[in-house]
Amino acid sequence: MASKDRNSRTRSNFEDVGRKIDDDLKQIIDYLNGEVVPKVRTQSSSALRKAAQQLQKLADYMDEHRQRPS
Repeated sequence: MASKDRNSRTRSNFEDVGRKIDDDLKQIIDYLNGEVVPKVRTQSSSALRKAAQQLQKLADYMDEHRQRPS
């Protein structure tokens, strides 16, 4: 009988831990989606714009300094 009680308590503890993990994971996912992802997108698009500006400057420089065929 004691073995069944122990198994039942162990199973209950595992179920409690599983629910806690599920709740924690949901909170983490909500945080990532609500806070981290928007910031990464904003910063990424800003970085791409800066890179595009630098590439435009490099292309202009290359055009200005292109060697003319003799």
